Amino acid sequence: MANPTTLSASSSPSSPSAVRVLQIGPLPLPALNDELAQLYAVSVLSEQADPAQFLAEQGAEFRYVMTSANMGLSATVVNALPNLQFVSSFGVGFDKLDKDSLLARGVRVGYTPGVLDDCVADMAFALLLDAARQVSAGDRFVRAGKWARNERRSPATKVSGKRIGILGLGRIGSQIALRAQGFQMSVGYHNRHAIAGSSHTYFESLEQLAQWCDFLVIAAAGGDATRHLVDAKVLQALGPGGFLVNIARGTVVDEQALLLALQNGGIAGAGLDVFENEPHPLPGLLALDNVVLSPHTASGTNETRRAMADLALENLRSCIDSGKPVQEVPWSADADAAANAAPKATDG
Repeated sequence: MANPTTLSASSSPSSPSAVRVLQIGPLPLPALNDELAQLYAVSVLSEQADPAQFLAEQGAEFRYVMTSANMGLSATVVNALPNLQFVSSFGVGFDKLDKDSLLARGVRVGYTPGVLDDCVADMAFALLLDAARQVSAGDRFVRAGKWARNERRSPATKVSGKRIGILGLGRIGSQIALRAQGFQMSVGYHNRHAIAGSSHTYFESLEQLAQWCDFLVIAAAGGDATRHLVDAKVLQALGPGGFLVNIARGTVVDEQALLLALQNGGIAGAGLDVFENEPHPLPGLLALDNVVLSPHTASGTNETRRAMADLALENLRSCIDSGKPVQEVPWSADADAAANAAPKATDG
């Protein structure tokens, strides 16, 4: 991977290869690391012997940053880049991007929504089916020789025809609902507001949704506003026969409350692709047979990661060329719209 710290004398300031880009660390698609380095003068912050010293010496030379939803971008790094104009983030989560420092500096932020909706929705149903039908547990049962010894297993839970509740009926949530209809499931949802024209049942509170459904699937954004939205009360409403699936952000769930519910039979099971402290799920979860664990790979298919990489590069190219990304994080787009709508100061 290229890691230049100075531009070559032959580089033209107007050519893409002369544009310096700070890459925070290795990106989820390895090929993207090489492609980025071929297009721009890339420095990888995680590869510097002393990242803080590197930023102090060269931070002013970077107008553009490439990161990922998992790596994010801290206020410390933002403040060390006085000329920062744009951040391209590989992924749809933006809770690890320091919103306050980026907005204070007027930095625009691009991300990669839309292209991963299908695969994340597929993973939601993979986890749901696995947890309910005990697929992974059955695999362990066979491999341990228990089937050959005629040991018995408890019956699993039927999925078709049941009720599914979706927390966050956005792009991904809508794809989950579409798949649920293929299983003849009734679909309910909870958002901050009901969606006009939706055929699905809206619940004004998350507890009401949890009490109604058999499977509660989390597809809401992370961040302070949704932290521990799924708490002990919601899990109690979901009940001993209910299942929880999370393909959104680990912070949306009170993981300690979830562990207790799984241990004590408060809910039947769970399928988790995300955790509060990644990559370290609570140790107690690892010991349970009624939870399916996945290492945050809902978008991790070759096709989707390639599409995400293309969009991350296109966001960067577009912002360099026109000052505007193709896909912009909502709070970044809102701030830009507000700034453009503000009355211009005049002399006299």
